[in-house]
Parts: sequence; C-alpha cells; structure tokens
Amino acid sequence: MLQPKNKSIRFKSIDINNAFAKEAQFIAQIKQDELSQCLMLWQAKTPTLVLPAGNKWPESNTLKQALAEQSWQVLSRRTGGAPVPQSPGIVNLSHIYLWPEKTPYSTATAYVHLCTVLNDFFSQYGLESSAAATPFSYCDGDYNLNINGRKIVGTAQRVILKKGGRKIVLAQAFILIDVLLDELIKPVNLCYGMLGKTPLVKANAHTCLFEHIQERPSIDTIYQQLTQAFLRSTYAIKSD
Repeated sequence: MLQPKNKSIRFKSIDINNAFAKEAQFIAQIKQDELSQCLMLWQAKTPTLVLPAGNKWPESNTLKQALAEQSWQVLSRRTGGAPVPQSPGIVNLSHIYLWPEKTPYSTATAYVHLCTVLNDFFSQYGLESSAAATPFSYCDGDYNLNINGRKIVGTAQRVILKKGGRKIVLAQAFILIDVLLDELIKPVNLCYGMLGKTPLVKANAHTCLFEHIQERPSIDTIYQQLTQAFLRSTYAIKSD
C-alpha cells in the first residue's frame, strides 16, 4: 500500500475564499487518506476582516457597508475567537495534519509544536519570540508570539474528526511581516464599535518583522525560511 503523501503549497497572493477552499480540500484529502499532512503558505489578495462564524460576531449588511467604505471586505469562518484582519503583508500559515494515533490529543501541545517552529523561523533573523497573551491585540490568546512584548503572530487551531476517530489538526498562524499597523486595526475597531465590544485594540500592541531587521527578504525567501523551519522540526512536514 502506498504511504499517504506530504504536501507543501505556496500562494503569493490569493483570494481569501479560495484560500479557505484550499484548506477544506486538503482536509478532505486527509480524511480520504490521500494526504498525511499539508503546509500551505499564503497572503490575502484583498484586505478582508475575517469573523468567527456564529451569533457573537454577525456578518451584517450594515457592517459590510461600513467596512466597504474603508475598502475592506468581510468574511466569516469557523476558526478563531475574534475578528482577524487579513491583507497583503501578512503571511498566513496553515498546517493540516493527522495527530499521532498513539498520542493523546492536547490543545496546548499542538500550539507548542506550532510556536516552536515559528520561534525557529524568527531565530534565523536573530530575533527571540515567546508565546503569551498580548493585551489590546486583535484576536488575543495565550499562544500569540511576541517580540519585546508586542504581538507579531496570532495563532488558531481547529480539530476535525476523521472516520475511525483519528484527529485532523488545522493549525494556523498569521505572521505580521510588513503592514501599516494603524491601518490594520481600523476595521477591527470599527467592528468592535458597531457590535458594542470592548476593549478596542491598539496599534502599539503589535509589531512587524520588518521593524526588527535591516534586510527586506522577498516573499519567496520568507516562504522558504518558514518551510525550512518545518523541515527542521521533529513533528512537521518532511520531504516526499
């Protein structure tokens, strides 16, 4: 019997609906034993505020119109706990994989796996990142990665059950590479204000990779370095 394949795929710029459709496609392939894991790296083509699906963050026509006036689209999806702004200059990482069959699933362990890879990525630039909550950041969580107390990566996780009870993990990271932070938080705060949510997020709670380094690596180089960090890890994607 042929062993399931590993896959790595990259998009410099992709419509966000298509990116989410690709994730769903890879999840389906893992369910069918056509893949064992996939690493997808991508940037959104169009600025889009991504809302967690559900009643807490309704995708109303009023909100859509208000965001459109600021040149932002809006879209709902199943992962994440709060609105996340997506735009060029943010690298998205989606690692979709089967959890080891003989290892009890642990949300914390899965997050630590992802953060370890990303810490390795930043170390290539001589930067030290650490996981912690970041007050006044968008979509705050215990497994943000921070540099000098400012959020540079947000993470999210979703688990899908496979036939027979195995778990498929969709681990995600949103890496701030080169964005205008004052502009990035505007759609989030607009959404918070319209829905009566507090506290508002602050630009200075965040930072970008290019604030910390003199060089300006291409997106291809960044993608290659992220892939290499996965290849060095003990749990993640290996070459076919």
